[in-house]
Amino acid sequence: MAKYDKAGTLKFLDDNGYKYEKVEHEALYTMEALDEAGITKIGEVAKNLFLRNAKGDKHYLVVVQESKQPDTKKLAMLLGSTRLSFGSAERLEKYLGVTQGSVSPLAVLNDENHEVIVAFDQGLMGKEKIGVHPCENTATCFMSFKDLKTIIEKNGNKFICIKV
Repeated sequence: MAKYDKAGTLKFLDDNGYKYEKVEHEALYTMEALDEAGITKIGEVAKNLFLRNAKGDKHYLVVVQESKQPDTKKLAMLLGSTRLSFGSAERLEKYLGVTQGSVSPLAVLNDENHEVIVAFDQGLMGKEKIGVHPCENTATCFMSFKDLKTIIEKNGNKFICIKV
């Protein structure tokens, strides 16, 4: 079991003084479902892609604006990687401690070996309200880009910005 589930993630945010606005909701698995539930009216909700390279020895969490439809060929070029594909449910659990539908930049808290490279779309830079799951898709926390970047870097994960 991952150390940072929903309760553990919220406790981490509170204990470390991070500001966020939490919205509880039923489990939502797609951007369309978040939109239908009205979550996207509160602020921009990030779309998160967990990817692996061809060898399976590098893993990426790509965080983009909800309106973007990135393709893996372009992302591979932007990341300087070999061919990319989506990471399996097993890899997602192993590296980020979450299940499909709950992928989030906050899940790097479960990456104790700092193996996942986090790439944020430049379109999210500087935003004050980015919606991300607290390691479970039954809530969305709206946080600033600055705080998300700080959490990722303090955890020891490599953070890069790309133009998707």
